[in-house]
Amino acid sequence: MSSVSLRLAAGLALCLAAPSLACAQTGAPDAKALVTPAVMDGIRGWLDTEIVRLSIETQNKRYGSLSQAEVEKLDKQWVSEREADDKPLIAATLSNPLSVYLSRMQGRSVGLYAEIFVMDNKGLNVGQSSITSDFWQGDEGKFQKTFPAGFDAVFVDDPEWNEDFKVWRTQINFTLTAADGKTPIGAATVEVNLSELERRQMLGI
Repeated sequence: MSSVSLRLAAGLALCLAAPSLACAQTGAPDAKALVTPAVMDGIRGWLDTEIVRLSIETQNKRYGSLSQAEVEKLDKQWVSEREADDKPLIAATLSNPLSVYLSRMQGRSVGLYAEIFVMDNKGLNVGQSSITSDFWQGDEGKFQKTFPAGFDAVFVDDPEWNEDFKVWRTQINFTLTAADGKTPIGAATVEVNLSELERRQMLGI
């Protein structure tokens, strides 16, 4: 039995033996081992699409001349709108075709994807499946370790325990390209439920 299977079997045994623990936190899974080439190919399959590319390229043109100060101003607007009744920037982003598409992909994953968002070449959100804490990701590893690093860059972040849902999660981040597959145009972050991914891999799903 593989190490992944052993970990999951031990976790299931704990849940059955002590259900009151609600499948309490166990040791962090090996995210890099669980995120196999097949997992990445599956994600790329629904992100390497025209709606994603066109949405990014359109925003790159729209925001291409923004200064860093203007980028940060948009980010501050987003953060303030999270607590306000009027949310023009958030509403416009969450209702655009790309966000609708990403929400649909998250729903189709049946619990595998916890959050999805796509960024332009400045690290600003283009579309997302839910409201993120900020609008600009350009100062974070999810963007800095992908888009500037080239067309084939991938960054799998460390696992984090989600106390609300009692699951391990990680963010898979990678560069998105133009139709030629070589020209970077933006980046994507897919937050994956590692506990669910581990269960599916054990069952061969």
